[in-house]
Amino acid sequence: MGLETKPSRFSPFDFFLFSSRLARETELLGTWFSEKRFLHDQGWGGFELEAWLVDSHGIPAPLNQPFLERLGDYPLVPELSLFNVELNTQERPLKGDALRQMHDSLANTWSFCDQTAREMEMGLMMIGILPTVTFADLTSRNMTPLSRYMALNEQVIRMHGDAPFELNIAGREHLRLEHPDILVEAATTSFQIHLQINQEDAVRIYNAALIASAPMVAIAANAPFLFGKSLWDETRIPVFEQAVPLGRDRALSGPLPRVGFGHSYVRESLMELFLENQQSFPPLLPIGSSDRPEHMHHVRMHNGTIWRWNRPLVGFDERGQPHLRLEHRVTSAGPTVVDCIANAALFYGLVTALATLKTPPESLIPFFEAQSGFYQAARYGLDAQLVWTQGNRVSLRKLLYRELLPLARKGLDHAGLDRADSDAFLGIIEGRLQTGQNGATWQRAYVNHHGPDMSALTLAYLQRQRTMEPVHTWKL
Repeated sequence: MGLETKPSRFSPFDFFLFSSRLARETELLGTWFSEKRFLHDQGWGGFELEAWLVDSHGIPAPLNQPFLERLGDYPLVPELSLFNVELNTQERPLKGDALRQMHDSLANTWSFCDQTAREMEMGLMMIGILPTVTFADLTSRNMTPLSRYMALNEQVIRMHGDAPFELNIAGREHLRLEHPDILVEAATTSFQIHLQINQEDAVRIYNAALIASAPMVAIAANAPFLFGKSLWDETRIPVFEQAVPLGRDRALSGPLPRVGFGHSYVRESLMELFLENQQSFPPLLPIGSSDRPEHMHHVRMHNGTIWRWNRPLVGFDERGQPHLRLEHRVTSAGPTVVDCIANAALFYGLVTALATLKTPPESLIPFFEAQSGFYQAARYGLDAQLVWTQGNRVSLRKLLYRELLPLARKGLDHAGLDRADSDAFLGIIEGRLQTGQNGATWQRAYVNHHGPDMSALTLAYLQRQRTMEPVHTWKL
C-alpha cells in the first residue's frame, strides 16, 4: 500500500486483468513454498510507528504535508489523514544489542521530528486514539491528497454498496453513529512490529503470534476514548474493523472480513493465507503492473488491502531473494519510545518462546478461544479473563506476570539478545503489571481525577510523553 496509484477509478477490465495476474502470481508463490525458495535468515526485526500532529490546544493539526516537506529526507511518510504521519525504521538482526539500537534510533528520530513540529508550533504525539479528535475532523476534506487514498476510499464505498457505514461500539459507554467513508479509520494509530521468519518455522511463529495477541493488546492498550465516549481499553480494534466493514455482515459463505483476527490457525504453510487472499477477497485496488510475476506486485498489492491483525508479508532483499515477514498490528502507538520498544521486546520474546515449546500451544488453546480472548483483552485490557492452555479461565494480568513474562525472557535469551537490555525493556512491562498502569488506565485515571476535558487530557499526556519516562511511572 506504499505505492502511489495513477487512477482513482477503475474499469471492469482493470479488475479482470488484476485478478488474472493475481491468480498467476499466487500459483507461482505456491511453487516457491513447495520448493522452499524463501531466505533462511530468521530473526530480523523492525517496526512502523504512526503518530499525530496536534496544535497548541491538543487539537488535530492537518499539516502533515508542510511538516514532511520541512523534515526533508527523514524516514516519514503521510498517512490517510492530514494530521497523521508514519515513521519507518530499518530492520536489523535480533541479536546482541538490537533492542538498545532500536530504542536509540527511534528516540533520535522521534526527538528530531518532535523538535521540528515544535518549531512549527505543533506537537507530535504517539497514542492509539487522540482524545480530542472529533467526528467532524474525520471527513474527506482532511484526507491526505494522494490518489491511493482517494482510490481506496472510493473502492471501499463501491464494494460496500448502498448500506451506510456504522460505528457501533459497546464499551463502558455506547457509541453508535453512521459515517460516510473510511476516514474514521484515521482515528486509529498503531505501533506495528515486524519479524522476518524462516519458512520451516513460519507456521509455529504465526500461530504463536495469534495466541500472543491477547496479552499484547492488553499490555499495550492506549485508546480508551473516542469522541468523548469511554469505550474499550483498546478502542482501535473495533474502530478499524468497522471503518472498513467489507464482508463483516455477509453470510458465512460470502467474503471474509478484510479487517480481523482470522478464522483459524495456519495448518501446513503460510501459503494458506495467500491462497485465501486470492480466493476469498475480491480485489479492492486493481493497480496492475507489467512487472514479471516473480516480482509479486499483484500478490503484495492485494495483501496490502487485507488487514489481518497478524499479517503475513512477502518481501525481497537487495539481491531479489524472497523472504517472509510477519506484521503484528495489534499494539497502540506510544505512550513513549521506551514503551514501544518494551512492547516489541515482549512480542519478540513471547513469540519465540511459544513457537519453540515442545507442545505447540495452538494444540492446547482452541482457535475460537484465542480469538475470543483477543477481543476480551482489547475491551477490558489488563482486567480481561481468558482461557489458557489448561482450559481454565485465568486473569490475563496474572498470566502475564507469572507465566508469559518469564517465558518472554527465555525467548529473548534463545534469540541471542543481550540479557541486560532484555531485563531493562521487559522490566518496563513488569512495571505496568505491578502498577496496573498502561496508557489506557492512565488516561482513564486522569479523567476520573480531573474531569472529562479531552484537551486537558491530551496536553497532560503530551507533557509526560516528552519526558520519555515509561507510562507506568506517570503521575496524575
